[in-house]
Amino acid sequence: MQIPATSVEDYISKIPEERQVIFQELYDTINNNLPKGFEEGISYGMVGWDVPLETYPSGYHCTPNTPLPFMGLASQKNFISLYHMGMYTKPELLEWFVSEFPKYSKRKLDMGKSCIRFKKIDEIPLELITELSKKMTVDEWIECYEKNLKR
Repeated sequence: MQIPATSVEDYISKIPEERQVIFQELYDTINNNLPKGFEEGISYGMVGWDVPLETYPSGYHCTPNTPLPFMGLASQKNFISLYHMGMYTKPELLEWFVSEFPKYSKRKLDMGKSCIRFKKIDEIPLELITELSKKMTVDEWIECYEKNLKR
């Protein structure tokens, strides 16, 4: 489910009212803890953090001349989803997250390759998301991306 929006504030204003406060908290948690160099905005119909073209001129191979996506945050029909491309490309980061999740949540981890789904919005482990957000710098993400792109 994509929400047409021109800014983060616009996006949040268009999601269901009962999700707006927790979505804002989750957004703030990520935005305040990501290492310097990522750029926030709206991409792919969601809130996202990318590596700007000024930093990585090659951009995203799937859509040339666009910034390299890193994280995304979306309000879906039945859940809030968090996308972290670093976990998709760096197995040890994924293993860390999977092993840490039970320490922060009583819920079973609902996750795809890079997508974490939060169905119970009052039980989103913000402390864990804080730690996850700090785990990868722009340079580390570019290195992982290029390493996996060559395969």
